[in-house]
Parts: sequence; C-alpha cells; structure tokens
Amino acid sequence: MSVPGNWQKPSFSGSGDGNACLELASTPTALHLRESDTPTTVLTTTRTALAHLLAGIRTHAVPGQA
Repeated sequence: MSVPGNWQKPSFSGSGDGNACLELASTPTALHLRESDTPTTVLTTTRTALAHLLAGIRTHAVPGQA
C-alpha cells in the first residue's frame, strides 16, 4: 500500500523544532496518521473506525481531566 504525499498538520502546531504533532493524509479508502517527529511510522485506518474512536473519546471524556 502506498502512502500519499499530501500530509497535513494543524495550523496551530507551528513550524520550528519542538512542534511535534499528529499529521494526516487521506486516500479515497483510508486515512493515514503519523507523528511529525517519527514520520516513517504510519497508522492506517478507515474513516469509520476513526470516527468511532473519536466519538468514544468524546463520550467518555471526564471534564477537568486530561
């Protein structure tokens, strides 16, 4: 499976050293996620699976705790 070259990161992450963040790239059938400080390690998932994960995080988040 080839990974696309259109990686995007949040605009608030900055551009200098020490601004590691999660980067995202997409294809028609998958989402690819990587940590900007370790770009060779890529997690590939589907949009549905990621949506379920995020919904679960939002549902079970405890206010006031990180």
